[in-house]
Amino acid sequence: MGIRDDAAEVRARGWRTLAALHGLIDTALEKALQAEHRLSVVEYTVLDALSRQDGWHMRMQQLARAAALSSSATTRLVTRLEDRGLLSRYLCADDRRGIYTELTPDGRALLTSARPVHDATLEATLAQAAEVPELAPLVGALAGLESSARTPAARA
Repeated sequence: MGIRDDAAEVRARGWRTLAALHGLIDTALEKALQAEHRLSVVEYTVLDALSRQDGWHMRMQQLARAAALSSSATTRLVTRLEDRGLLSRYLCADDRRGIYTELTPDGRALLTSARPVHDATLEATLAQAAEVPELAPLVGALAGLESSARTPAARA
């Protein structure tokens, strides 16, 4: 195996590790959010993304990017959440082709109650993953990102 082959294997191993950690987290979050709040991970992601916007709304295209979904999948998801009274859609005043999605008061309330479950599950799952030798370095790297986000230089 040459140097290029070794580098490719290191990248592939890194990707497999990342995928394993993602799968572990995704499964744990899905179970907890479904059990406590009847929310999928992607539904939570959409509510969370909307909550972080000024005015609590986003264009559908922005929402699709934030949730890592196709346009059609985003439309179906927004329709489901709208049917549950968690989101609403309206036309953009500046561009009649643009559609905004906005959290409703019920959506904000559900997100507020689901966030502690999400955060506690994420913390517990990362602690569990830190005990797995193959995953521990990646969990450590995530912890490093978190601490660097808190430093004044990182916020500047």
